[in-house]
Amino acid sequence: MSYNAGHQLLEFLQEELSVANKLTEVRAELALANQIVANEGIIDAFGHVSMRHPDNPNRYLLSRSRAPELVTPDDFIEYDLNSQPLRDPGVAQYSERVIHGEIYKARPEVMAVCHHHCPAFMPLIITGADYVPVFHLGAGAGIKPPYWNQHDEFGDTNMLVIKPEEGASLARALGKEWMVLMKRHGVTVAGTSVRDCVFRSIFSARNAEFQVRAMMIGGTIASLTPGETHMAGQLVKNTTGLTRSWEYWSMRVAKSGGIASPAKKAAKKVAPAKRARSKAKRR
Repeated sequence: MSYNAGHQLLEFLQEELSVANKLTEVRAELALANQIVANEGIIDAFGHVSMRHPDNPNRYLLSRSRAPELVTPDDFIEYDLNSQPLRDPGVAQYSERVIHGEIYKARPEVMAVCHHHCPAFMPLIITGADYVPVFHLGAGAGIKPPYWNQHDEFGDTNMLVIKPEEGASLARALGKEWMVLMKRHGVTVAGTSVRDCVFRSIFSARNAEFQVRAMMIGGTIASLTPGETHMAGQLVKNTTGLTRSWEYWSMRVAKSGGIASPAKKAAKKVAPAKRARSKAKRR
């Protein structure tokens, strides 16, 4: 083999290894995201978090059909934007995966999607009340995000979003916003990254809980102004809030027995080395 051919082969192998390592990392982060939203009470046995493929914008990653709290890095299936798996996974798949595929198809800037039925939102969704940001961390979902009523376009259904045309209709309702309320069903949240999507999902649910409690007290619900909502919505980009929140939620998952946080993994790696040094000193 010539020097040039060998050099090209080495570069190819290094690139392939880099891609494989990157996919390993994003699968781990996406598995943790699923466990975080489950641990924080946003998702129970139903619901899911996906991410756009880091190297191919025409594909996305979504777990096989299982409770999000149990999702591991090995559970993810690679889909095209028509929500068809690239290869037969040999396992059950989420029936509502078109929610994700059609949003990725309609919104190139969306990098992650979360669909959930958080109890905090259900009073709003059942009554058709508008979501309004009542504290600064609830601003990421905007003021009065759009509603989507499946019955308006498709009549009586089992309420699941399983047809491509249903997913496309939901994506149109979302428009350029970051959250859409699904009447008598649930909520779908989009994000610019997995962590951004998780942040929006969790804090919009906290906001909905505060809003509903305030409505029960009575009186006028004081929403953030449009200016306050815009500026507060930038906190994720302009402060350490996203990183701090992710570390906090990750540690809570680790304490509950789920995927270990990076800090916990690092500690496990250091421990054997310390034990080895200790033995060497005793000798």
